[in-house]
Amino acid sequence: MIAAWFAQRPWKRAAAWLTLLGPLFYATYGFANWWATTRAQVPSAAFEWERQIPFWPWTIFPYWTINVFYALSLFLVRSKHMVDRHALRLVTATAIAVTCFVLWPLHFSFGQPPVDGAPAFLFNALRGFDQPYNQAPSLHIALAVILWDWYRRLVTARWARAVMHVWAFAICASVLTTWQHHFIDIPTGALLGIVCVWLWPLERVVALPRAWKLARDPQRWKLAGFYAVGAALCLALALAVGGIALWLAWPAASLAAVALNYIGFGARGFQMDARGRMAWSARWLLGPYRAGAALNAWLWTRKLPASVEVLPGLRLGRIPNATEWQAAGRPRLLSLSAELQLPPVAGARCVPMLDLVVPQPARLRRAAAVIEAQRRSGDAVWICCALGFSRSAAALIGWVATHGDGTPALADAEKLVRQARPQIVLRPAWHAALEQATRGARHHE
Repeated sequence: MIAAWFAQRPWKRAAAWLTLLGPLFYATYGFANWWATTRAQVPSAAFEWERQIPFWPWTIFPYWTINVFYALSLFLVRSKHMVDRHALRLVTATAIAVTCFVLWPLHFSFGQPPVDGAPAFLFNALRGFDQPYNQAPSLHIALAVILWDWYRRLVTARWARAVMHVWAFAICASVLTTWQHHFIDIPTGALLGIVCVWLWPLERVVALPRAWKLARDPQRWKLAGFYAVGAALCLALALAVGGIALWLAWPAASLAAVALNYIGFGARGFQMDARGRMAWSARWLLGPYRAGAALNAWLWTRKLPASVEVLPGLRLGRIPNATEWQAAGRPRLLSLSAELQLPPVAGARCVPMLDLVVPQPARLRRAAAVIEAQRRSGDAVWICCALGFSRSAAALIGWVATHGDGTPALADAEKLVRQARPQIVLRPAWHAALEQATRGARHHE
């Protein structure tokens, strides 16, 4: 039975990765510890209220169990692809964390009380290779986030998943109750873990590092510059003010990720699936940006109807909430937004496009084809994006010009859509892309 279990899994590949990961961790982590000891002064970052956190020696047990989950994780799946992606997440977390430890060393400022009994053995073993340095971001927390995402895919029984969630929380909380880390190390470590999960998706899609394609569109670079400046300002303010302002590091990371999407990752960087739902890591990493995008959409459209009927059974508007969708008769939804999710409803589709950027003609043809496929279902269709002004309007115009009755010219198709929603904004570059898209669609037909 054991032989059959091993035969079904790439255990040699997993063992090779573990052979690399183990020495890599201890060598780089140890180097960062040594480096900190050579500094004349190593600062700490702690809040006064942290002195009220109790020291519970017994929590060293869940603290240490992360090592078991780490080693076993590589041997539990049958796919070489998943083993490689998971290992790359672990390598990336270690590399980034150790780089931070070397560039900005911090130390834990509370001395640990004496420990007796069974926990003493584990504390002594930990002190054998760990010093009161290597603080922010907590590599322990980053690895816990990565391992949690890994095991939640493998554990299916409801009771087992509940146990897994509780134990993952205990592992994370133990960094405080064993007096190994200050509070600031936890959110920074969690953010690092989320970045690694975002960067290396386990699903069989192109990983972001491989999806990188440097943008040639000046508009994308212009927008990337705005987001990069916003990220820098948030980070500078967080470091200058300190205290609660340190939470601005999250918006800084969020805006930096959006800038990278515009520079190279494209719409893929938002990790929107075909149903218009984002991967959880993208939702959290981009949370501050998404909140700002949602607020912006509300400010622009609050006095407008959520959608308007352009043709019988075809609606155009912004992304609806569940209540608006139900009030419209539960039409099929097609979103062109890469940054805002659709409500989780049946039949929803998404062809993600970057905001404020003219997409490639092939992308517009794809959107028109999806509209046509949804129309053939016999249900009404609601085409939407953040505002319902550009991306969704262009997709609907493209459909009218290629699949509509009499296949009218682009100018006539735009006039039809604009009569229903006068607010649409299509600059000359959009017209050029639509011209190419509709010409290509007619050629294929």
